[in-house]
Amino acid sequence: MSPLKLTGKKAVAAPGAFNAAAALLVEKAGFEAVYISGAGLSNSNGLPDAGVLSREEVVGLSSAIIKAVKIPAIVDVDTGFGGPQEVEKTVRLFEAAGASAVQIEDQEFPKRCGHLPGKTVVPAEEFVEKIKAAKAGRTKADFRIIARTDARATGGLDEAIKRGLLYAAAGADMIFPEALETKEEFREFAKQVKAPLVANMTEFGRTPLITLDEFTELGYSLVLFPMTAFRTAMKAMEEALAELKAAGTQKGLVKKMMTREELYRLIRYDIS
Repeated sequence: MSPLKLTGKKAVAAPGAFNAAAALLVEKAGFEAVYISGAGLSNSNGLPDAGVLSREEVVGLSSAIIKAVKIPAIVDVDTGFGGPQEVEKTVRLFEAAGASAVQIEDQEFPKRCGHLPGKTVVPAEEFVEKIKAAKAGRTKADFRIIARTDARATGGLDEAIKRGLLYAAAGADMIFPEALETKEEFREFAKQVKAPLVANMTEFGRTPLITLDEFTELGYSLVLFPMTAFRTAMKAMEEALAELKAAGTQKGLVKKMMTREELYRLIRYDIS
């Protein structure tokens, strides 16, 4: 897997992929990176984004996605699957699986979706130890450790900034403030935390919809679109199944489908 490259000129967009076929579409569309989100993996398996999947399950699901594409893959490992010793092991496993970066967050376990109420975070000093363990677990210098703080929801923007500074000082390669609520908050965070920054551009959450160009201007290097493809696909499938149920035929749906030939090209299946 190639390393995650951040030029500094324009923020890199990383759409979420919930399986290998979706990752192939991300790559085909010309994106420079793919994001394997905890929500995407959990929801696609009929589960909530609450740390339900085991580390072994996430490694297995992620490995299929990583192997399918040549672009860098960023993996959401939630709270790291345990304390510092387990975080170190987590990093080793995902680096071995071919990931280019992992994202770890400072929520207490069991975690909640970053845009839901009722989140709690661990003491900052405890999470600093996880960051140090993550650094100790990697063997490749270009493997990135992304530290996410959910403290905006629990202690306000000032607490999120304080933690961002601590996490950067502890050696995190990128800092990810989750669920900021305005462009002004993103701007202030970037003004205070002088490190490569990550933004989460999820839908239906606490963050307004902000464009990639706007995030570049605000000072962010990487923008995640974790559930855009998944939500779009689920809505399309829901509507297609409703039509199939009502009509008893897929005739009206064929024009909306990827053809057999298009699918075979996507998965690199040569039938000639």
